[in-house]
Amino acid sequence: MSGKSAARLHVLLSRTAPTGVVIRRGPSKAVCTFGWNRSKDTFSVGQWLRGRIYERRADLSPDGKHLIYFAMNGRWTSETKGAWTAVSRAPYLKALVLLAKGDCWNGGGLFTKDRAYWLNDGYGHEVLRDSREVVRDRKYVAPAIGNNECLGVYFPRLLRDGWQLVRRERRGGEDVSVFERPLRGPWTLRKMAIATIDHPIGKGVYYDEHELENSRTGQRLAFPDWEWADADRDRLVWAESGMLRAAKIKSDGLTDVRTLRDFNSDQFTSIEAPY
Repeated sequence: MSGKSAARLHVLLSRTAPTGVVIRRGPSKAVCTFGWNRSKDTFSVGQWLRGRIYERRADLSPDGKHLIYFAMNGRWTSETKGAWTAVSRAPYLKALVLLAKGDCWNGGGLFTKDRAYWLNDGYGHEVLRDSREVVRDRKYVAPAIGNNECLGVYFPRLLRDGWQLVRRERRGGEDVSVFERPLRGPWTLRKMAIATIDHPIGKGVYYDEHELENSRTGQRLAFPDWEWADADRDRLVWAESGMLRAAKIKSDGLTDVRTLRDFNSDQFTSIEAPY
C-alpha cells in the first residue's frame, strides 16, 4: 500500500434482507458508504462525506432500505451545528430526516421496525428536516448498557442482533466487554469491544478484536487485526486491512477464504443521491 494506512471498515447487516452497508473511513477526514448485495457479493458506492461518521452509533433498517447515522464535521456555526443525526435511504447519506445536535454526546440510533427508528437523543436534537417515509419510535427504551457516546447504541445493537454479553473486565488501561455468538458446528465467535484513551496507532478510542474458539477441542484462534466480524448465513465475514473477506465455517476451522472487495484504493468523489 506504499506506506499508506489501510482504510478502516465497519459493516451494518440488514436482518431480513441479504444486504448490508459498509462504512469506509480514510483518510481520517473522509468517509464513504457502500451498499453490499450479500447474495451476489457485489458492491455499489453510496456517498462520500468530508467529516466523520460514528459507525457504532449507526444502524440499518431490518429490510436494508434505510440508514440512521451520527456524523460530525466540526462546522459549529452551520445549520447542523457541526454534528448531526440523519436518516437516509441506504446506502446514501442524503438526509430524509436531519437533526442538528451541536455536540458529540449521544446521537445516532437504532431501527425498531423497517420504518421506525429510536433516536439516541440524550441532550436533545433540533429538527431541521423530517419525513413521513420513516417515523420516530418514542416508546422504545434501549437497554441501559454502554455510555453516552458510541457504546450506548453499539452494545444494544449487538444484543439485538444475537450477540451475548458474557463478561466485562478491566485490562490495563482498557475497558473490555466480551460478546459471543455461536457459529455452525463447534465454533464460537468472540468479540472483545475495547474502550481506551491510550489506543494503538490506527485504531480509535473504541475498537474491536476477535477470536474463534472450538468447544470440542478447546482450540482458540486469535484475530486481533479483524476490525469487524459477524456471521452471514453459513459463512463468516470480516474486515481486515481495508478489505472485506469471507470464509466457510467447517469443523476444522475456516476454509475457502476469499476477499470480497478491497476498499483501499477508493478516493473521494462527489456523488449525488438519486432522490
